[in-house]
Amino acid sequence: MFEICLPVILGGKCIPSTALFGQLLIGLINGSFYALLSLGLAVIFGMLNIINFSHGAQYMMGAFAAYLLLQFSGMNYWVALIVAPILVGVTGVLIERLLLQWLYKLDHLYGLLLTFGLALIIEGVARHYFGSAGLPYTVPESLQGGRNLGFMFLPNYRAWVIVASATVCFATWFVIERTRLGAYLRAATENPALVRAFGINVPRMITLTYGFGVALAAFAGVMAAPIYNVSPQMGSELIIVVFAVVVIGGMGSILGAILTGFGLGVVEGLTKVFFPEASNTVIFVIMAIVLLVRPAGLFGRRA
Repeated sequence: MFEICLPVILGGKCIPSTALFGQLLIGLINGSFYALLSLGLAVIFGMLNIINFSHGAQYMMGAFAAYLLLQFSGMNYWVALIVAPILVGVTGVLIERLLLQWLYKLDHLYGLLLTFGLALIIEGVARHYFGSAGLPYTVPESLQGGRNLGFMFLPNYRAWVIVASATVCFATWFVIERTRLGAYLRAATENPALVRAFGINVPRMITLTYGFGVALAAFAGVMAAPIYNVSPQMGSELIIVVFAVVVIGGMGSILGAILTGFGLGVVEGLTKVFFPEASNTVIFVIMAIVLLVRPAGLFGRRA
């Protein structure tokens, strides 16, 4: 494997190509999770006007659901990748029907407080039964190993995460922005009475939309399980960054959530190479600059 030293203006350092491409890969992986989670948040806010602060907890629920399915039923990763998001999505449907439907006409703050309380409850229950230490989840056998690309070693599972996330994200964007179903969803948020006139059950559509947004978070959690430890804190450690991604992309913007998620993951990874001290704050610095220049976000519509 060859190495190329890349000169860095600051400090006159040289960065080996292995380090650069390694951090770029990590940035793409983090960006994959940022994109999936911010997409779910954008779908829920754009369609329901609810700021879902329990999204991180539902991401964690997806990872735990996959872990429990593996431990107690022997269900493999590929089946859990389908079953776990459905199970967590069903809990989202119940939350919407029992709690959130009463808040749609109220200020956004009420939905934020309710979902924040739900996140604390879910995380507390998980910590009580499973402890704070992480639980292992093995990489599926079919995706173990990797490929030597010459300039870096690419683990198969990491490549799968990036491809799967991009596929799901852009498929969701296509359905919402380019299909009749997506047109009905967007119309239901702006003029529900007109959509009802076409014989469409708007409350059911809203419920399923929330369930789908939650299922996206759970899907990300299942894919994250073999990379990170399955722990009650995994969602709370990520959700603040994801909210920053959503704000930068534009609240409710589907395409903005996807592109900003992947883009900021790469920026964060490259920052760890060139200026490691700023890697934990670079996304929030970008958010502050974007809010000053364009308060609606990069892809958001001005009020």
